[in-house]
Amino acid sequence: MKLEIVLNMIFPKRCAVCDSVLPLGQKEICEKCKKSLAYFTGALCLKCGKPVKEEEEFCYDCKKKEHFYNQGAALFPYEYIRLSLYRFKYAGRKEYGIFYGRQMAACFWEKKELWKPQALVPVPMYKRKEKKRGYNQAELIAKELSKCWKIPVYTKLVVRSKNTRPMKEIVGTDRQNNLKKAFKLGVNDVKLNTIIIIDDIYTTGSTIDAVAKVCREAGILNIYFLTVSIGYGL
Repeated sequence: MKLEIVLNMIFPKRCAVCDSVLPLGQKEICEKCKKSLAYFTGALCLKCGKPVKEEEEFCYDCKKKEHFYNQGAALFPYEYIRLSLYRFKYAGRKEYGIFYGRQMAACFWEKKELWKPQALVPVPMYKRKEKKRGYNQAELIAKELSKCWKIPVYTKLVVRSKNTRPMKEIVGTDRQNNLKKAFKLGVNDVKLNTIIIIDDIYTTGSTIDAVAKVCREAGILNIYFLTVSIGYGL
């Protein structure tokens, strides 16, 4: 117990939402954030999970283009969790991945039972970029989700072979062009029928689609995705 107190003083744990220092013994998020988590409510797109009007089945993006995945869902609106994700990706808050993964496990348990995935596939990073950052944020989330669901993580099924521009800097069809030939199959023999692709953000679906396309061409029949957040984009 004393060691835990000392370690907590030197390396205090922080809330994965607001980044405030957590009291000793408190895990993942503070009480204030726990009471105000902004999950999605209301009608959602039947394809990607974006909010839609009650009378609509699909969002604007999914109405106008085909996707290579079957279906997907996200935990939070992007604007709500934006600062948390920024710290997670760029400020070394690796521990946030535990919170995100456990939230996915709890919130999407029914989808897991319905989809029956054989593997979790984190969106891969370009090796040089991953080495500079020190970790792949999608992989951290996937590994925590794997612990909860007892489903293996396949980190080498798809590899990133091209160092693309950050998607936040690009809009419209340039997103798709940016990802052309960015991913390739990392194994010779694929023996999977159903997978879930894991990532932190879904906007137009270009990244998820690019990974799903590679998996689809490898013969995987059922491809789903789960992300921490979902935003709006054309």
